[in-house]
Amino acid sequence: MIDTLLQEKITARLSEAAPAIPVGISNRHVHLAQQDVEALFGKGYTLTPLKPLRQPGQFAAEECVTIVGPKGSLKNVRVLGPTRPVTQLEVSRADCFTLGIKAPVRESGQLEKAGDALLVGPKGHVDLHSQVICAWRHIHLSPQDARRLNVINGQKVSVRSTGERQLTFDEVVVRVRDDFALEFHIDTEEANAAGLKNGAQVTLVR
Repeated sequence: MIDTLLQEKITARLSEAAPAIPVGISNRHVHLAQQDVEALFGKGYTLTPLKPLRQPGQFAAEECVTIVGPKGSLKNVRVLGPTRPVTQLEVSRADCFTLGIKAPVRESGQLEKAGDALLVGPKGHVDLHSQVICAWRHIHLSPQDARRLNVINGQKVSVRSTGERQLTFDEVVVRVRDDFALEFHIDTEEANAAGLKNGAQVTLVR
């Protein structure tokens, strides 16, 4: 019994000492290439920022699209900006069942043998071929944050949440870049499993 209590105290002290990492929960969304923006919304169209995201330079756009799959559709799917070289749709496992598509769990940009879907906008549509993924949980860090947490780009780590539905998330990919702000990204299903909301905090497991 004493050993158990001691272990709990040690764990608590380590959690207190570890820097807190804010949580960012990603609902289904799409990153568009400029040519697809124009195919969906009209020639010469540019995205309209609605609100900034935590990551510098990133924003939720006013524009939304409909995703169509063999079994169903999802309306009002948010476009995130700015535009990217290649369009990428990020959905959850539950979304895949609704749409009737298969999308692998992947890091952003790793689109080989990814899923297919159809995007529909007010001015046209875009066929996505190997461009749909379920995003792998990851942490955004600046080089300064990476040094502070003693991690490197590409490393896989574990983070722990707190609360009634406390969970430890393993296989979390570390992504380090000069323009990144510290944030732990998970999808809505993972967040619900741990009872987490946007802005909640997790800690790195030592």
